[in-house]
Amino acid sequence: MFRDCTQSLTPTAAMYPGDPQVERVPHATHEEDGYRVTRLELGTHSGTHVDAPYHTEPDGRTLDSFPVETFAFDALRVDVRGKSPREPIGGGDLPDATDGDLLVFHTGWDAHWGTDTYFDHPYLTADAAAWCADHDYHVAIDALNVDPTPTENARDDEPDGVPAHHELLGTDHLIVENLTNLDGLPRRFRLSAFPLSVENADGAPVRAVAEFGE
Repeated sequence: MFRDCTQSLTPTAAMYPGDPQVERVPHATHEEDGYRVTRLELGTHSGTHVDAPYHTEPDGRTLDSFPVETFAFDALRVDVRGKSPREPIGGGDLPDATDGDLLVFHTGWDAHWGTDTYFDHPYLTADAAAWCADHDYHVAIDALNVDPTPTENARDDEPDGVPAHHELLGTDHLIVENLTNLDGLPRRFRLSAFPLSVENADGAPVRAVAEFGE
């Protein structure tokens, strides 16, 4: 069975504060040109997307340096749906080391897509991200960010910057963000998240599709 786990690229799609919004502008129309073409403007981290090391690491690898088969993952879903807004995902939430190459943190935060609450998502601690990297896991999440996203609700004890990104991307591990539709997926499944082929990209939107048995 297949399930689409991708948020749609719309003008109201949630973006990290300061990132460009998605815009769709008519370039050619049936009435004037006899065909339709739409100019699409967006950032490399729009919607459901994958981060390359180059995103946060000045000398990090670009997305196009990874073989295409890298983006077909053997995924393990980690259920952390009990987390409160801005609550960290720490070592006690991590699974026992097992086979696979991607940990998918299922926060349930995609239910808040399109609301202000979406920006106050749970996040990975630096230690949890380092554990993932040490065990050779890429990471995915159904929230905007693996690190805290700045909002007026930020807590004094939250980390500065993007330490979880550095732990993962700094060790050549990828991050997939803004997944959706994870409810009901088995603990183990395949996740394909093939990015747009953009030269020297720091990230790119993906079509994320889960594959699992009946």
